[in-house]
Amino acid sequence: MLRTPLSLFRTLAFAEAVSWTLLIAGLVVRATTGWAPAVTIGGGIHGFVFLSYGATVVLVALNNRWLAGPTAVALISAIVPYATIPVELWVHRRGLLAGAWRVEAAADAADARWYDGPLAWFLRRPWLLFVGILVAVAAIFAVLLILGPPGGAKA
Repeated sequence: MLRTPLSLFRTLAFAEAVSWTLLIAGLVVRATTGWAPAVTIGGGIHGFVFLSYGATVVLVALNNRWLAGPTAVALISAIVPYATIPVELWVHRRGLLAGAWRVEAAADAADARWYDGPLAWFLRRPWLLFVGILVAVAAIFAVLLILGPPGGAKA
């Protein structure tokens, strides 16, 4: 299912849009019923998927040699509700999601990057890469939970 950069990016772009729906639904439930945990649940899921999507953008951008522009657009799209879907379509149409994972370091010196070796090493060990990204996302998520919600907690 997630064997190519295209399938991973598409899955996370869709998941990010679904998580926006959960967050917005939680806000509606809180506004209509006063049940505040709805936002906590939807917001927590959205926050974790948001960070996972960001990690996916970075991984795919490194693997597929994206320039800074498309990478920034893909990252910023997560801030706008549902924008990850049209951005996924855009990068796919531009051919930026084509190809396979680079499990071997680039042999051509013109195409070589300093991170090719470590990236290829991790891509040859997808479970280790997955667990590493999951741990990093969970750590960032935990720090953000400790810091509190955007705008601070209500007094």
